[in-house]
Amino acid sequence: MGQTSVPAPRLELRGLRKYFASTGVLAVADVSLEVWPGEVVAIIGENGTGKSTLMNLLFGVHSADAGEILVDGRVRHIRTTQDAIDAGLGMVHQHFELVPSFSVAQNVLLGHEPVRSGLYDDRAARDRVARVAAESGLSIDPAAKVGELSIGSQQRVEILKALAADAQTLIFDEPTAVLTPAEADELVTMIRGLASGGRSVLFISHKLPEVQAVADRIVVMRRGRVVATLARGDADDAELARLMVGRDVHAASATRGSQEGEVVLSLEGVRLAGHGHGDRHDRRGHDHGDGSSLGLRRGEVVGIAGVSGNGQDELVEAIAGLTPIAGGRIRLADRDITASSPAQRRAAGIAHIAADRMRVGLNLDATLEENAAATAFRSRRFSRFGLIRRRARRRFAQKLIADYEVRGAAAGRAVRSLSGGNLQKIVIGRELAGEPAVVLANQPTRGLDVGSIEFVHRALLDACSAGAGVVLVSTELDEVLALSHRVAVMYRGELVGPFDRADVDRERIGRIMAAGKAAV
Repeated sequence: MGQTSVPAPRLELRGLRKYFASTGVLAVADVSLEVWPGEVVAIIGENGTGKSTLMNLLFGVHSADAGEILVDGRVRHIRTTQDAIDAGLGMVHQHFELVPSFSVAQNVLLGHEPVRSGLYDDRAARDRVARVAAESGLSIDPAAKVGELSIGSQQRVEILKALAADAQTLIFDEPTAVLTPAEADELVTMIRGLASGGRSVLFISHKLPEVQAVADRIVVMRRGRVVATLARGDADDAELARLMVGRDVHAASATRGSQEGEVVLSLEGVRLAGHGHGDRHDRRGHDHGDGSSLGLRRGEVVGIAGVSGNGQDELVEAIAGLTPIAGGRIRLADRDITASSPAQRRAAGIAHIAADRMRVGLNLDATLEENAAATAFRSRRFSRFGLIRRRARRRFAQKLIADYEVRGAAAGRAVRSLSGGNLQKIVIGRELAGEPAVVLANQPTRGLDVGSIEFVHRALLDACSAGAGVVLVSTELDEVLALSHRVAVMYRGELVGPFDRADVDRERIGRIMAAGKAAV
C-alpha cells in the first residue's frame, strides 16, 4: 500500500545565518520559517533587525553563511537574483527599478522581449502583459509610459514584472512607504487577491495596522532572530510593538492650547517656481493662485498634510533655500531671507530634515563623523584657521551616537551599512544640535519602525519645547494630527489653512486634501 505524500510549504527557511565581517554585525541569526501556498506572512521588527537582510538572502543579493532555502520541498542554492527568479521568487522593491521612458509592457518584459522577424514585437508584448494583468486583477494600460504613471501604478508595474516571470512567492519590502493612504489600501486588497489565487506573499512593513489587515501570520524579529510567530488577531498593535522593541511604546503628542510665542518664520504669498520660469504653475501644471502664507510661532508645530506631489517637497526646499521662489517673501523673525543662500539660512537658525535621507540628507560613503559635521564644518566648532578640528568632530559624533542610540555605528566608519532608522537618527541629531530657531521636518518617520518613530516624535517635540518652531510635513495623517498645534493642507502647490488642531479631524482634512479651498 503506497504512502500518502505530505504537502510541503511553498517556501521554507531552515537556520539561515548571515554575518557581516566588515561591520561585526550578525544580521540574521538562525532564522527558520515557513510560507504556505495562498498565505500572506508579514515580517516585522525594528530598523536594523535583519528583515531586509533576510529578504536579500532569499533573493540572491547576499549569500547565507549557513542554513537552507527550500522551495516546494526542494533545496535551492540561491546565489544570484536569477537563481531566485528561477526558483519562483519575485521581489517588489520599495524603490522601483523601472525605466521611466519605456512603456509598461517594455518594463515588464525587459530582458525577455518577444521578437518577430528579428525585431521587437510591440503588439505581442502588450498582449502578453495585458493577459497577465487581467489574470491578476491589476488594472493598467500596457502602452502607457511609466514616467507618466502615479506611484501606485508604477508599483503595479513592479508586481507585473514578477508575475510575468511566473513568481509563485512574492516579496514586498516596505511596499507602502511611498504610497498615499488610498493607494496603500488598494495594495492590501491586491495582495489578498494574489494570495486567494494561490500565490504566497512575504510582506515587510513597519505599519502595524496594515500588517493586521493583510497578513495571515505575523513573524516578529528582534536583533536578527525570530522572537514570536502569531496568527492574525492574536495580538493588538500595542503588543506587537512591545514584541518588536522589547518594551512598551508610548505615542507622543503635542501639548494642546494656544501657542503665544513670537512669529519666527513668515511666508508671505510664496509662489513656487515651475520649470525655473517663475510662472504661476508648478512642474505639474497646477495654478498656485495667490501663493502660500504662514506665520510659524516659537514653540509650536505646524503640520502640513496633503497627497504626495502637491508641492510639499518644493515648499520645504524653498524655505531651506534649495530652490528659488516665483513670488512672495520669506522672513526669519524680522529678517528677509528670500534671497539668502542655504548656508546663510542655516547660520541664521533653520534646520532641514530632508525627505530623502539617502540622497539629500547624508553622504552614504562618508563616515558618521563627516556626516555629523557636514552642515557646519566651517563653523568655529569644527574648524580653526581653515583646518578641520578632527577631535572636536569626533567628540560630537560620539555624543550623537550615545544620545540618539545609533546602533551598530562607529564615528570613523561609513554610514552606508546602517539601517534607515539609524540613518535618520544621525540626520536628526545633526539638525537639532545648536538649538535651531526653525526645524523643517519633511517626512521624518518615513520607513521607520514604531520605536524609531517614538524617538523622532519626542525629539521634535523637545525642540518645540526648547523654543523652536517646527514645520512638519508628512503623508501620515495620524502623525500630523498627533503632533501639530495647527494643521495646513498643501493642495496643488498652495497652502490651505492653517487651522487650529481642535477645529479639524481626519474627515475634514481628508476633504481638503481632495478638493482644496472648496472644501473649507
